[in-house]
Amino acid sequence: MSNPWNNRPPRGPGGPTDRRRPPRSQDDHAPRAQSHPREERPAGAGRNELRLYGLNAVHAVFARRPEAIRKVYLIESRIPALKPLLAWCVKQRVGYRVVEEGDLDRLAGSTHHEGVVADVLKVEPVPMGDWLRTLPEGKPVAALWLDGVGNPHNFGAILRSAAHFGVAGILLPRDSTLAISGAAARVAEGGAEQVPLVRMGQTDNAAAQLRNAGFSLAATVVRGGDDLFAAQLPQRLVYVMGAEGEGMDARLADACDARLSIPGSGAVESLNVAAATAVFLAQWAQRAR
Repeated sequence: MSNPWNNRPPRGPGGPTDRRRPPRSQDDHAPRAQSHPREERPAGAGRNELRLYGLNAVHAVFARRPEAIRKVYLIESRIPALKPLLAWCVKQRVGYRVVEEGDLDRLAGSTHHEGVVADVLKVEPVPMGDWLRTLPEGKPVAALWLDGVGNPHNFGAILRSAAHFGVAGILLPRDSTLAISGAAARVAEGGAEQVPLVRMGQTDNAAAQLRNAGFSLAATVVRGGDDLFAAQLPQRLVYVMGAEGEGMDARLADACDARLSIPGSGAVESLNVAAATAVFLAQWAQRAR
C-alpha cells in the first residue's frame, strides 16, 4: 500500500503568481390550513432567509432547528406527510398556507419542490478556529476543502455524500461566495442540515491551522496522482476538491501534502466533482474504520 504523504513535504502557496491550473478535480388530525390575514400572495424570503424546497430538505430543518422556520407553503396532498410540522406551526404561530402546484412552482423557481416550500433563517459559516475546537479527539475526521465549486446541484450532491459518510465540515475559502441554496438543499436531501460550513482565512494560514490540528491535505486530480485505492489515508484528512471544468489553483495543489487520483478505464476523461467526492469519501470511510 503506497504512502504518498511522505513524498511531498508540506509547502505553502508562494513563488511567482501562476494562474495555470492542473487537470480538473475528480470532478391526531391534520390542522386546518392557516393563512396570515394580511397576506394576499405568498411573500418572498427575507434577506436573512433562505427559500428551501423538497420534502427531505424541509423535514431536516424541522428536525434540527425548527425555530428557524418562518413560513411554509404546501399542496393539500402533502398535509399527511407534514402533520407534525403543521401542528408545530399552529402552536408556535408560524404561518403556513395550502396552495396550488403552480404557486409552488413560482415560489421555488422550480418544478422539483416535491409539494412543499419553506422560508427559513440562513445559517452562516463558522470561523475555522471555532470549528476546530469542536472536533473529537482521537477519532478519524474528514473534511472537504472546496476550491471554486459553484454548481448548486454538484454542491448539493457533495453535501449529501458528506452527510452520508460523516464529514466533519465543508471548508470554504475566505472569498468564496458558495452558499446553501434551495436547489442545493433539495439535492442534498437533508444533508445541508448535517454538515457545517466553515469559513477559512488566507490559504496559507488555513493550511497551517489544519496541519497544526493534525490534518493532512490531499489535492484530488484527474491524473498524475497516487492511486486512491492503494494509498494509505491518514486519520485526519482534508480532501481539496477543485472547480468544475477548471480544476484547483495550481498553487493550492502544490501546497497539499499529496495528490490523489481515482483510477478508471479511460473511457471517459473523469468523474464530475460530486461523483468523485463520493468515491474519495467512501475510500476514506473504509480505511478509517
